[in-house]
Amino acid sequence: MSDDNRIDPMNLTAQLHYRAAGNPPSTLPESAISNAFPGLEFDFRNIWRRLLVGIELHEADNYVVDADQEHKDLVGCRLLAVGGHDVIGYLEGPTRPGGAPGRLVSVGNPDGVTMLEWSNSLADALAEHAGGTVECTFTAQPSPRPVGKTGDVQVRELGVRSLFPRSEAVPGGRLPVIAEELAGPGDLTRGLCSPWQNDYRECACYYWAASRPDYVNVEDTAAGTSTGNHWFAVDREPREYVLDDREDSRLVSYDDLFQDWQGKLRFIVDGKDAPEHDARESDAG
Repeated sequence: MSDDNRIDPMNLTAQLHYRAAGNPPSTLPESAISNAFPGLEFDFRNIWRRLLVGIELHEADNYVVDADQEHKDLVGCRLLAVGGHDVIGYLEGPTRPGGAPGRLVSVGNPDGVTMLEWSNSLADALAEHAGGTVECTFTAQPSPRPVGKTGDVQVRELGVRSLFPRSEAVPGGRLPVIAEELAGPGDLTRGLCSPWQNDYRECACYYWAASRPDYVNVEDTAAGTSTGNHWFAVDREPREYVLDDREDSRLVSYDDLFQDWQGKLRFIVDGKDAPEHDARESDAG
């Protein structure tokens, strides 16, 4: 195709989906493992921390971690709603197999609530109020523990930042980059593990499951169950699934991964361990 017939993406959506020549697929936002938890490339949660002008939220909690002088009294409080939309939800479910669902409470969470993921709970605020202000509801007092909307609250009118910076030099007036006021240099990778083996070994939310095996060498049994190995099992016999526990000596440890991850982790082909000589040849190649 000649340069005269070249198609150039003009609107913001097209520009965000455009992959420049030489860039691998992992440079596009949709390549991230998840929009909620850190992936291999960046932690998208960090762009929401400063969406509301004057305060900084925790990237994974509705807790105010910092604020401008005007709103310093909000530090330690919890954001409960933005523009009439709750940013918390109640935890409900059975407490025993086959039991009736109910509020899931604990000593550390007596109201049985959880923060809703920012990309969902703040989407309306971004779409409807960017560049303007929005009514925000907070707890009246600092709340180290999660709380529901049952106690005293305070309301503030806060500005809402735009996701993309303005520029009169481009069509549509928006640059296809994240505004620096939301995420400055280094912010999108600040939550990633260093070294990477830390979370590769264990993460309670299992977001690594999209990119590494878990239950391998699986075979059905006559009883209708299955046998197999945890991928981190030091030995493959006896064949059993060991629940992930960083203290269990039957599983590869952090030190094992730091010192010899390429020797401890096995290649998995079609759900089963590859022959050791194949794995060595692949590693050498």
